[in-house]
Amino acid sequence: MQSTSSPPKIVAIDDHAMILTGIVDLLKQKYPEAEVWVAQTKQAGQELIASQHPDLAIVDLAIPNQTGSKATAENGVTLLEGLMQQSPLLNIAVLSANANPLVRLKPQIDNHEGGFTVSDKGWAIEEIVKRVNMALEGGRFLPKEMKLGLELKSEWLEMLRLAFEEGLTDKAIAQRMSVAEKTVQNYFTKVQDVLEIYREDGHNLRSQTARKAREAGLID
Repeated sequence: MQSTSSPPKIVAIDDHAMILTGIVDLLKQKYPEAEVWVAQTKQAGQELIASQHPDLAIVDLAIPNQTGSKATAENGVTLLEGLMQQSPLLNIAVLSANANPLVRLKPQIDNHEGGFTVSDKGWAIEEIVKRVNMALEGGRFLPKEMKLGLELKSEWLEMLRLAFEEGLTDKAIAQRMSVAEKTVQNYFTKVQDVLEIYREDGHNLRSQTARKAREAGLID
């Protein structure tokens, strides 16, 4: 939590310079003495947070890993996962045009002790800053779909990633995860039940699973 006796220290991570500038300018108006550092990649953001120990991290969910690489939600998800694990009291404000991938972190978000808010990047900048300030003060604001979110085990998510992001077969997934091929098939069945995917004539079950998993934000 932020100390009320000292100016806040803030790290903002977003590869869109215009959004970064707008948020930082409004935060500076509210907290004239705040120390604010900005980064445009996951790696740069991690380094700043490790060195500056901020009160608040503002994180764009879709960011590049490093300069010149593609911005993906996976980068934002893994960054947030690491931050919550290493700094359980860190206040976090997430920005995203699509917050669905956060469902992958629902247990960690539910257990996180610091503030945690999610803002749609399509909102007016003043509304975004309101949610950012809420996070800085230790508050929480999650989309309705996150409050009701899907509950999937980490091994099911890893199986989905290997199947649909790396394109592996069940046998290859089993080898990678060090489980039996039958176990992988069981994971698929459980995921399909959670996503309410049922076998229909003329429909490929695996294709339906990939589509529904992407719509739910479980994979990129």
